[in-house]
Amino acid sequence: MNLRRAIPYVCPLALLAACTDEQRSDVGAGGGTGTSESTGSTTAATGTSAGTGGSGTGGGGSGGSGDVPPPDPEEIPVLENVTFYDGYAATVDEPLPDGVIRHDNSLVATRLTDELLAKVQTTLKVRVVVGALCDNYDRLGSVNLALVPKGAQTYVTGEVDRIEVARFVTPFMDMNKQPTTVPYEWEASNLVPILKDPDLLAEYDFWFELSIFGVPYAANDEVAGCAGRNDTQLGSLLLHTDSTQDAQDFSVLLPLAIGEEFNNYAMGASDKVGTTRKTVSFELPADTQNAQLVLITSNHGANQGGEEYIRREHYVYVDGELALQYKPGRMSCEPFRKYNTQSNGIYGRSPRSDEEWQSFSNWCPGDVIDTRIVPWGAASAGMHELVIDVPDATFADGQGNFPFSLYVQAR
Repeated sequence: MNLRRAIPYVCPLALLAACTDEQRSDVGAGGGTGTSESTGSTTAATGTSAGTGGSGTGGGGSGGSGDVPPPDPEEIPVLENVTFYDGYAATVDEPLPDGVIRHDNSLVATRLTDELLAKVQTTLKVRVVVGALCDNYDRLGSVNLALVPKGAQTYVTGEVDRIEVARFVTPFMDMNKQPTTVPYEWEASNLVPILKDPDLLAEYDFWFELSIFGVPYAANDEVAGCAGRNDTQLGSLLLHTDSTQDAQDFSVLLPLAIGEEFNNYAMGASDKVGTTRKTVSFELPADTQNAQLVLITSNHGANQGGEEYIRREHYVYVDGELALQYKPGRMSCEPFRKYNTQSNGIYGRSPRSDEEWQSFSNWCPGDVIDTRIVPWGAASAGMHELVIDVPDATFADGQGNFPFSLYVQAR
């Protein structure tokens, strides 16, 4: 069955936050701890906090059919050593690699060519490598997939369907100290049925976006060699693919939100001011045997008593039933200490105990944010509703945000 894009329901005014265009969270972690949640590995995260999503379709499996050996694993370079610049400044006109476009100083994109698409097998991992330049603070980054009309040489981000694939936080890095790069990895095999779908391929080109926000102001004074510079980070994006498992089977894609504001004080950022509860209504075009929701949130707010310092229970409901409960944060951030080469108030001079880390950190500078798979199962055609609720969030002094991204896959 071919993948079909379905248009989400237009929400009534009370649910406006679930239906607005993307509002990118362009601030980093402030002076705070960064904003990332991951599996705790220094180089990899499963990105699937609940369920794996989709069943196999026999698309190659662990060894192919008959005596034909499976293809060798592929490492596909998508973006290599792209320089990012001051996220608050006017967009620079610096050279870019062939095929890469710059939407602004913190967001670049490139089309996945037919040659690269042909290399994608039945599994997929997304890998990002961030290199230190003249930003020595922790900042947010993300990987997005845009569905752009076939043949377009560029596009406006707010005018095409996009999904957030992965989110991460950079460490505090001094470009003069080793290591000067930090690796990130996410399991993303649920993208394979999107990238391989003939109907979508006939109508759209797939563009991968890499976003790394940064500002050089502190580094201009604090990092040797950064005076007067506005380059902030280097970024590379790679895909790892093999045929060790069958491809997942989905035939419907509903992009619902990307980087939307989620807090209790801004009009439209929740169901109503004063509550941290967000409702998204959408329509399934047909009955489905299996569906899943793909969710990314992260907790920000570096002010005194800010939300990035307090772990909160998050509750996700689908059609009124609790589908997922989670509390962001790692057992420990110590595995990422080696990447935080700039002195900072998060890591300090000596290791912290697990208990100390768990008392305040919602993420670790240099770690990934989890991509959470919310299992749903069989569902009928028609209107449905997702609710995410963080009832204990306070957003002291009207600051902080939980950037919210969501899409649905079904078959």
